[in-house]
Amino acid sequence: MTALAAAVASAYALLSPSSNSPGMQHMDQIRWGMVSAGTIAGQFARDIALVDNGHVAAVAARDQQAASRFAQDHGIERAYQGYQALFDDPDIDAVYISTPHTLHLQNAIDALGSGKAVLCEKPVTTSVAELDVLLSAARDADGYLMEAMWTWFLPAVQTARAWFRDGRIGELRHIRADFGYPKTYDPESRLYDPALAGGCLLDMGIYPIAIARLFVEQDAATVDTIARFAPNGVDDDVVMQFNYDQCVASLATSFRVKLPNTAYIIGTEGYIEIPHFWSARECHLYHMENRVDSFVDERQGGGFEFQIRSVGADLLAGLKESATVTHAASRAFQRDMERVSARFAPQ
Repeated sequence: MTALAAAVASAYALLSPSSNSPGMQHMDQIRWGMVSAGTIAGQFARDIALVDNGHVAAVAARDQQAASRFAQDHGIERAYQGYQALFDDPDIDAVYISTPHTLHLQNAIDALGSGKAVLCEKPVTTSVAELDVLLSAARDADGYLMEAMWTWFLPAVQTARAWFRDGRIGELRHIRADFGYPKTYDPESRLYDPALAGGCLLDMGIYPIAIARLFVEQDAATVDTIARFAPNGVDDDVVMQFNYDQCVASLATSFRVKLPNTAYIIGTEGYIEIPHFWSARECHLYHMENRVDSFVDERQGGGFEFQIRSVGADLLAGLKESATVTHAASRAFQRDMERVSARFAPQ
């Protein structure tokens, strides 16, 4: 049985209407469980302290010592060895999944099957086919599922989009965005391990793809790719061009070099600059060379707090899907990444 087939079987074995937790609309705090105790989980644990509608009640890791240490560091009451113990906790309403990419599908299915709402790190799955399985599982469980594309919730990004929608740069013609940092080649690390869906496209490339998708809400007519590869065949430098009817998106991602890591949304009357767009704290509006408007985010946290608060509000309202990062948006990310990787030259 393939991993995908096993996931399908698991989904239907676990999901039943009676498995759902009590309605959360009667609460004012979402009780979060954390699936994994890694670095990115630490950012979540720090930023949720700035949210008024949720708190972390438990953390789970494969190793009890790691879970206990994380719980102690972040003031979390309960620490579990193994993820199912967390899923079985009746005092957990929602889980945040930050395990390696290839574990997302099964982790999310298991959580949904135990009646938990799911916020899962990007990429939520590693293919369109996997995502379709997961979306089916969410429907069958009548459960909440959102991909953690936190960038879309950032005030600077929301401001840039409002400027664009208000017509302040005219007609959109170009998008330029890249995200890259040098990562030492280590075939044993998660970043370079093909068994864990390693490679810069899935790990970092989803960010420029997502920022382009936020402004161009359609599929490209054509996609062109230039890719380089690490010694073990994992992609470590990718340049992408998405050609739309009226504009083009020039995107890049890399483990080889630090890229400028800025997004430019360019129109016929001006352009928007979003420095470090994936975690943006500011954006600037230009007409020709003249800066005509700016926004600076004075937030206290790392930026996860905005998506955490939004998901909490969704759950307290009894919703099953985010209006910001919709299931359709997640499917579009997967579709775009598959179109890019389909153009990789044979190794």
